[in-house]
Amino acid sequence: MGWFWADGNAPAAAPAVPPSHKDLAASGAAPPPSCPMHNKTMDALSAHKPVTPAPEPTPAAAPPSKCPVNHGAKDTLAAAAAAVAPKQPQPEHHQPATASEPSFFSKLNPLNYMFSSISQEPAPNQAIALPTERDPSSIPKGTGDGNWEYPSPQQMYNALLRKGYTDTDITAVESMVAVHNFLNEGAWNEIVEWERRFGKGLMRGWEIMKRGEENAPMMLRRLEAQENDPEPQPTLIRFQGRPKDMTPKAALLQVLGRINSKYATEPPFDRHDWYVSRDDNGQKKEVRYVIDFYSAPPEPTGEPVFYLDVRPAVTVTGACERLLRWGGDVWWKASGGEVRERERSK
Repeated sequence: MGWFWADGNAPAAAPAVPPSHKDLAASGAAPPPSCPMHNKTMDALSAHKPVTPAPEPTPAAAPPSKCPVNHGAKDTLAAAAAAVAPKQPQPEHHQPATASEPSFFSKLNPLNYMFSSISQEPAPNQAIALPTERDPSSIPKGTGDGNWEYPSPQQMYNALLRKGYTDTDITAVESMVAVHNFLNEGAWNEIVEWERRFGKGLMRGWEIMKRGEENAPMMLRRLEAQENDPEPQPTLIRFQGRPKDMTPKAALLQVLGRINSKYATEPPFDRHDWYVSRDDNGQKKEVRYVIDFYSAPPEPTGEPVFYLDVRPAVTVTGACERLLRWGGDVWWKASGGEVRERERSK
């Protein structure tokens, strides 16, 4: 009976002593220790007789015995039970799921961490109409259902407004889309080239890179002709723009630029993380590539200039690949490989 456990929290009025209990009180006999109604009552009736508290039952003890005395006062006990019984919890009335506001992250596409759907409708107070056609890319999807598509100028403009860039020049949006698509195509070409060199293992990558960067394309073509295997076809699983997170390499270049003006450069204006599916001897392996986007002084004609720093993220395999590519080029030049090549060509 759970209401006994609540006795300390909400004490009820002590029930009247039934007639069968009065005989015990008058005779001074000790009541049964298992009866829960006598401990406090007998203290009041026999103050001169100390009452020894009943020992607590051990965990292995038998179920507690019932009081041998017929209480008789059912109404009083029922009232006491009602006073100390815990209240039944009221059923909760939940709001419909449609009434709750979805979280910010639930609105994002997990493949590119952008909004799942970007409207093609003109923005409020938009003065100039923008094209809504989307150009396909040359980047295959990791799902195998075609290539990724670039956003239309109207979608680009709506996305910029949604991110808070309300001062965007609407007349420059189409040019922004063209530059965006051009840079992404260049980044993917760099990734494909990296996969051709290191997608089949580190040893093969060293065979390609051991004669320096300038001879690497020739070594790659020669090796592919000997293998007579199809070129690896990587796919893009997902990507993420992280313009506010500077990569360690970019941060190091900023520090070196303050020490020596030779390394001085503007910080990258954007950063992407691309997750690429690599075919590693029949097994699909996910490789994360890091891309830093830099701007350079424009051409004399006024055309903008950009350059990309594309490399695998610093994992065990990625670090080894970067070391082989950079170290192979340094070793070839430092060991006099270029001089030897010129001497042989004479």
